[in-house]
Amino acid sequence: MIAAVVVTHAAPPGMLERSLAAIRQGDLGGSGVDRLVVVDNGPERVDPGDADIVVRTANHGYGAAANTGFAAALAGGADLVALLNDDTLVEPGWSAALAAALDAPDVGAAQPALVDLDGACVTSLGVRLDRFGAGSDIGRGTPVAALPTDPEPLDIFTGGAVVFTRDFLAATGGFDERFFMYYEDVDLALRGAGLGWRYVLVPQARVRHAGGATTGGQPSRTRFLQERNRLWIARRHGGPSAVRAAASLSVRRLRHRPVAVHARALAAGLGSREIVGPP
Repeated sequence: MIAAVVVTHAAPPGMLERSLAAIRQGDLGGSGVDRLVVVDNGPERVDPGDADIVVRTANHGYGAAANTGFAAALAGGADLVALLNDDTLVEPGWSAALAAALDAPDVGAAQPALVDLDGACVTSLGVRLDRFGAGSDIGRGTPVAALPTDPEPLDIFTGGAVVFTRDFLAATGGFDERFFMYYEDVDLALRGAGLGWRYVLVPQARVRHAGGATTGGQPSRTRFLQERNRLWIARRHGGPSAVRAAASLSVRRLRHRPVAVHARALAAGLGSREIVGPP
């Protein structure tokens, strides 16, 4: 049984409705998704149409909302749980292709190719970290026609569209909610890998993604979380050299606006003791 969890927060008018309609029309009740769960943590509640389960929560971040959705999906008997942003449009056959890639018992997550709204170019084939711990999307700008046909190993999945197994979520506990937003997917992937889990990219499963459509209204908050959480990743998953490199980038960014935001992020990123431990 596959459940789809869609997290929504301040989506532009019509966006969530289009996202849910794509799931319903292509999968719900057919051979793909069996149950649709919507987690709404936005300031203005939305009508999710005929979703099977609607959970309304306070805004404790993307990871917390996703974990709430996972719990609802698993309680309903789901074996696989797909996590989707509210600015995604799934293409036909996406869930079946991802489910097929999760047959091996040690494969905990499968990611589709995220593509632009025209379906012509890639926006993400997963995440890579540079030597400063900064994440970027793999394959951005690659023509969809150039994608391989077979699944490939993946080191770090993106939380914008990914399918997890029940066992993986049980073993990892899902997202660390302290991240609030940004790098929580990187943290989950690295924690899972540390427990022996593998991940797969399935290029022939396609999900169209607007990207950042519901998170762009607070640029200072966004910058703070990105910088702080990048440092948290280095501290939790890297050695001393990784922390030094990550911190050096933060120090260089103090030369640029918004200086106060960069300074707060640096202090928070290096000063939180508990983040080096388990969620």
